[in-house]
Order: sequence, then structure tokens, then C-alpha cells
Amino acid sequence: MGKRGGKTYTTYDAKARFSELLKRVRAGDSVRISYHGRTVAEIRPVHDAGVDRALTDLEELGIVDRPAASTGRLEPLAKKPGALARFLEARE
Repeated sequence: MGKRGGKTYTTYDAKARFSELLKRVRAGDSVRISYHGRTVAEIRPVHDAGVDRALTDLEELGIVDRPAASTGRLEPLAKKPGALARFLEARE
């Protein structure tokens, strides 16, 4: 993906240069829009690259952190198949 939050335009400039903004976005850049000096929007390319891309996007936004090292193979917690169904039945 392009640069996160590449260039910032005021709302006035964004309206006047909308074609330019879309050209930058098509090239892979992200563009931010500000109103009275405060960023209020971001226009960015749409990518359907799967889970890894989504995680990277969330990391860049500071929403999630990936572990520093692999935690190893995931193992099921329940020893017997159908544990979830039994648990849910017991709650009713």
C-alpha cells in the first residue's frame, strides 16, 4: 500500500483539486483532508489483500500490535470434541 496519510489538503483545496487527489490515490498514496487545521478524513486506495494487509493497516493506525515472536502452534483447549456445544447447552 502507499504512504499512510501522505499529503494533507484543506477542504477548499480538496474540492478544487479533487481529480488530483484521486490520481494520487490511484497511484497508491493516501490523502488526508483537514478542516480548520484538524485532519477530518483520509482517502486511500482500497485493497482486498486479506488478513495480513488488514492487520498491517490496523498496526499502522495503532489499533493492534503483533507479538514480538511466534507463540508457537495453537492447541485446542477442550480435550473432547463438541465441548462448545455442551457448554452452551449447560447454560440454557
